[in-house]
Amino acid sequence: MMHNKLKTIAQTVFYVFVLMILPQTGQATDTEPMPAPELAHLGNGVVGALHRPAMATPKTSLAIYVMHPEQDYLNFPACNKLAGRGYTVLCANNAASKVGLSNDLDFERMMQDVAKGVQYLRNRPEIRKIILLGHSGGGAMMAAYQNIAENGLSACQGAEKITPCSNAMAHLPRADGLLLLDANYGISGTTLLSLDPAVQDESNPMVLDPHLNLFSPDNGFTPNGARYTPEFIRKFQINVAARMNRLVQHALERQQQIKAGKGRFADDEELIVPGANYMGFNNKLFAQDTSLLAHTAQAWPLLHKDGSVTQQIVFSVRPPGNLMSNTQNYGTGTLKTTINRFLSTFAIRVTPNFSYSAEDLNGIDWSSSHTAPIGAIRGVTVPLLTMGMTGNWEYLATEKIYLHAASKDKSIAFVEGASHMLATCKDCEKSSDQYGDTLEITLNYTDQWLSQGGRFLEQSARN
Repeated sequence: MMHNKLKTIAQTVFYVFVLMILPQTGQATDTEPMPAPELAHLGNGVVGALHRPAMATPKTSLAIYVMHPEQDYLNFPACNKLAGRGYTVLCANNAASKVGLSNDLDFERMMQDVAKGVQYLRNRPEIRKIILLGHSGGGAMMAAYQNIAENGLSACQGAEKITPCSNAMAHLPRADGLLLLDANYGISGTTLLSLDPAVQDESNPMVLDPHLNLFSPDNGFTPNGARYTPEFIRKFQINVAARMNRLVQHALERQQQIKAGKGRFADDEELIVPGANYMGFNNKLFAQDTSLLAHTAQAWPLLHKDGSVTQQIVFSVRPPGNLMSNTQNYGTGTLKTTINRFLSTFAIRVTPNFSYSAEDLNGIDWSSSHTAPIGAIRGVTVPLLTMGMTGNWEYLATEKIYLHAASKDKSIAFVEGASHMLATCKDCEKSSDQYGDTLEITLNYTDQWLSQGGRFLEQSARN
């Protein structure tokens, strides 16, 4: 009894703290300021902030649900800004650690955490439609969730998966739409694209293969960026694929040993992978060499500062990034997970022709992973809007997601000069205010898509 009382007190203190750090007002409407967000108790370590507009309109019946796998999204810019445009917005944090010191992500726990918010919104009588908003890695999470919610266990128990999901993934409540803002290649995809092939011994990252060191001047690197030779690029990519396949095979073998009672523990065991932290500052080769993943393969709508929209091949305007190696750093460069979590969350199958160029990325079995949006989106049929931000390298996933989407009602657009976090990429500008306020451009376009009559609202109920 005393333990339960202490737990309740601790939870109350935490929730009060969350309310204290949330913004007390949002975007002003024409008549009055936004009300303070309400704390949403979603259960099992999942906490949210419900943002509501100052005045009720038909758009208020649309709930935008925002969550990210491992980052704190209670103050994500879209929360109060979309509420300021008339929508009900639930921004929530799942139960995963937010400090970045460990990778405690677990695919099935992520799905169950998303479900808590969907069910919370379904239980509110004023809400008619729910649209999942996934930004960056949140795009992978929300796409995976909607795929399973629409298609049931067949979406995650097929032979194409490295490991099948459990029956706990049955009967997830589905949403009515999906909105992806600069969604990346997913947790597994970005893990692959962050692998350092210069690591030859998984137990000793202090010794690196100099012929695969992307930070070596001999291989085309400079402190201001890189222009790698075609030979180095191909050698690097071949060895990335080989390393991922080795890791997957090792984890599968250890999983069998654990199931046979021959593991270090009865249920799971740790897996430490140097040079494999998938966070953006660890993405390799294309971050340093902007000639890679540099433009779309087809022409798409590009939104400009002056309000115009051009249909064109979309180029990234990003400068080189990630100019320092984290491979030998345990805190920032190492993936710290477990055998089971690696296989369900971080692993992906790679074919021998794995490669990426200026406009394409090939040789990845997207359907082998639970956390790759390009695979999951094939099972999503609800209305979809996917947008890419050209001030970053992750924007190119937008094109592949759109092309693979099963939705009949699907839209795509890119925002010129927007950073990955949607705000203007100041380092991308060649003149002051070259790209304008890209956050407003992004959210205005989002608002137009959401409120288009007949999609989520009746034709006569847009305002």
